[in-house]
Amino acid sequence: MRKIPLDKIRNIGIIAHIDAGKTTTSERVLFYTGKNYKLGEVHDGTATMDWMVQEQERGITITAAATTCVWKDITINLIDTPGHVDFTIEVERSLKVLDGAVVVFCGVGGVEPQSETVWRQADRYNVPRIAFVNKMDRTGSNFFEVIEQMKQRLGANVAAIQLPVGKESGFSGLVDLVEKKLIHYNDDLGKEYEVKDVPEEMLADFDKYRLILVEKLAEADDAIMEIYLQGKDVTNQQLKETIRKTVIANKFVPVLCGSAFKNKGVQLVLDAVKDYLPSPIDVPPVKGTNPDSGEFEEVKADDKAPFTALCFKVATDPFVGKIYFIRMYSGTLTSGTYIYNATKRERERVTKIVKMHANRQEIVESISTGDIAAAVGLKDTKTGDTLCTEKNPILIEAMRFPEPVIQQAIEPKSKDAQEKLGLAMHKLEDEDPSFRVTYNQETGQTLIAGMGQLHLEIIIDRILREFNVEAQVGAPQVAYRETIKKSVSSVGKFISQSGGRGQYGHCVIEMAPQETPGTGITFDDKIKSGAIPREFIPAVKQGIIGAAKNGVLAGYPVTDVAVVLVDGSYHEVDSSELAFKMAGSIAFQEGMKKAHPVLLEPIMDIEVIVPEEFMGQIIGDLSSRRAKIIALGQRLNLRTIRANVPLSEVFNYATITRSLTQGRASYTMEPSFYSEVPAHVAEKIVSGAQATGAGARKTF
Repeated sequence: MRKIPLDKIRNIGIIAHIDAGKTTTSERVLFYTGKNYKLGEVHDGTATMDWMVQEQERGITITAAATTCVWKDITINLIDTPGHVDFTIEVERSLKVLDGAVVVFCGVGGVEPQSETVWRQADRYNVPRIAFVNKMDRTGSNFFEVIEQMKQRLGANVAAIQLPVGKESGFSGLVDLVEKKLIHYNDDLGKEYEVKDVPEEMLADFDKYRLILVEKLAEADDAIMEIYLQGKDVTNQQLKETIRKTVIANKFVPVLCGSAFKNKGVQLVLDAVKDYLPSPIDVPPVKGTNPDSGEFEEVKADDKAPFTALCFKVATDPFVGKIYFIRMYSGTLTSGTYIYNATKRERERVTKIVKMHANRQEIVESISTGDIAAAVGLKDTKTGDTLCTEKNPILIEAMRFPEPVIQQAIEPKSKDAQEKLGLAMHKLEDEDPSFRVTYNQETGQTLIAGMGQLHLEIIIDRILREFNVEAQVGAPQVAYRETIKKSVSSVGKFISQSGGRGQYGHCVIEMAPQETPGTGITFDDKIKSGAIPREFIPAVKQGIIGAAKNGVLAGYPVTDVAVVLVDGSYHEVDSSELAFKMAGSIAFQEGMKKAHPVLLEPIMDIEVIVPEEFMGQIIGDLSSRRAKIIALGQRLNLRTIRANVPLSEVFNYATITRSLTQGRASYTMEPSFYSEVPAHVAEKIVSGAQATGAGARKTF
């Protein structure tokens, strides 16, 4: 039997730019909901949600941590996500399964680059959200400036539903624009607060910002628009109901304020989660396809419907092995039962179900619609796989994983460590889909690739400490890509005669650049009248995908090429899957040579915050690094420089900014897109790769 009604569940995530205060806010949520009896602090390494050794040492969140807590009459399944761009996959897969989000902004920093990234991710998954402007006690904090930045940079329909009382160190409470009340905090823990009438000196501000709130809601809701145009007063209840309706419809974002570190405003964020964010039955049904018929189907949030869930994360536990985080979309799941992995088309057995509290586990017998929990005992399930019943198979839309932009060579220090290293990297690949391991046949190197230097640093640290593998690593390298500039037709023939049965495979393909960058390699079959038997076409595709792993210029993976199989021929006796796989590979490689291949490099979106007197030096330095300046701005008494710059030009950029600005500048950087490498730079990269391929000495 279901213990918690579906409308009393909130599946939410806390997302933000690095250092905006996500984990501190999460710790306060756990304290005020009674989950923790004392406050955990990030700077002390005692935060519950930052449980990894690397997180405690560095004071940053690396992996998304899940927990469950109760506030008033609702149950909150909470995921605290990382803010650093290198771990953006954690935000991506969390938003895929969440019904709502609390977006935290720094009252001083405002809308920062990673704030824009997580906002776009929430847009992509249509996640309703509320905004919390944190650190209102900090010098330089400006609540209304942050709201203005949200309108300009995020294009969001936002309005305050609270006003701060006092500025900076004098911040003492807030005014609720919906209930027309003043909340004043009496103690340092924030547990004791008084609810009073709005003081007379704040009534003018109250009227002004309440009117702005009504106007913003009127833009999103016809009923409020009608009341507003008639000049009638909007009641508190009407305001509350309209905020909830417009938030769930993704037409409005209410903005709250507070200071999580100083324990002010977090209970009101919890109230807003309860009042305004959706339950599993308030969001549209999840869409998927039937793997047998290919038809679209919807999964309704209902315990009586067939079991459907999505595995959104895989983690390794030192005691129980792999644990698989799942979001329940419909039905119920009991431990000890068999389920069906529709992605892999295989049966799996759930030996145990646990509710997670960061890295602690609570064993439960069963879970139902709307729950977020973890399963133990699965064998072949990966991140993004759909779990369901064999009688009612469905495939939920897969997640999108970002392409790595940086790579390093790694090798074990001894033969004994070889197997341990392979096992460690395999486990880490299962956990983190943005981490890739490849083997370069020409150089004999094992390459690990990730989203940035910090990402690979953490991976290597875990290999050394968690898996006890002694290994050597090379210097970080840019993960270049190759693509083509023109459309060509190419023929692949593989004919071999060696005494007995021969091999015969022949295919004709057309290759063209993708219209949309980032699409990757696509394969389309337009074979007519059985020129190639159907059973050999998957082998041709395999050969093409395999050949795309190593380009013809410098051996980098090929991307953004559309391949169409148009013709071919076969031999009734000698044709085989191997022959057609080889033919597909040959056709792709020959086509690449004719199609004007070019190198692509990752371009980073960088924002440098610098004092006015050093602005010229930073702009000059960026220009010398092939950067394109996008925008210049002002943030308090500092200047901001936004630019696109090739990753290869900004390795160890922290050292460079420190030396140019006497250590007074800071910057944030994230991958933006891939762009063609200028010819003179490409020549150096290609000649360097060819020299390495010819047997150049490896550097470790």
